Amino acid sequence: MTSTVGIAGARRRHSRDDSADLPGPTTTTPRRACTGGMNRHLRLTTAVCLVATAVLSVVWTLLEPGFLDDPADRLASLADAGPAVAISALAFIVSQLPFAVAMAGVAAWLRPASPRLATAGGVLAVLGAFGHTVIGGVMMLQLLMAESPEHRGAYAALVGDLESWPWLLPFFAAGLLGTVLGLLLLSIAHFRSRRGPRWVGPVVWVFLLVEFVGSGFSVWASDLAGVLYLAACVGLAAGVSSFSGVNGRPASRTPVA
Repeated sequence: MTSTVGIAGARRRHSRDDSADLPGPTTTTPRRACTGGMNRHLRLTTAVCLVATAVLSVVWTLLEPGFLDDPADRLASLADAGPAVAISALAFIVSQLPFAVAMAGVAAWLRPASPRLATAGGVLAVLGAFGHTVIGGVMMLQLLMAESPEHRGAYAALVGDLESWPWLLPFFAAGLLGTVLGLLLLSIAHFRSRRGPRWVGPVVWVFLLVEFVGSGFSVWASDLAGVLYLAACVGLAAGVSSFSGVNGRPASRTPVA
């Protein structure tokens, strides 16, 4: 009997010793999920790109001479604008890179709270940046043509053919529709996620109306749109860079869309 009790006690002690070596239940912190799966460096990169694309967009908006429908008049306007128009075109092209990075970062930040809207908006916005980059190449080509006034008639005809070329039209459509729909979906996702600043979404909506509707009614629409875009990007950059998911507004545990 004594030996039986001793054996049982030894087994219990051996079982406790083994259990001490087993890993305990793992616990995961919700911090990374709350911050949209983004670490501090990615959020800082997104914020910097938001500010960069906004500043570059303001530069090219202020320096552009204005779009004229007739290719010959447009080339003449570009020739009269001087170096400012080259800076404007270059700023337009360069702004597409930080725009694409910023929109992808914002989409990743918002995806835990609104996966479908954020993903669709991010994809469309990046597609819009790609289309606008191609358009930027066409702009640079027109700047080169504007430097030869003796060939302006032939170049104007070439520009007209280029703008109606079927192989180029998809890039024009991607640049316009991708940017508009991408910004719209991302702004809706941000507004529904309840992440700060809450006014960014409505400002983006007003910007889209002023830029793509109001420009046909007032010459000041582009300037106002530039201010709105700058405010929205800076506000969103502040929200992304300061958001922690713990001290800030956490993402919803249940995706909204």
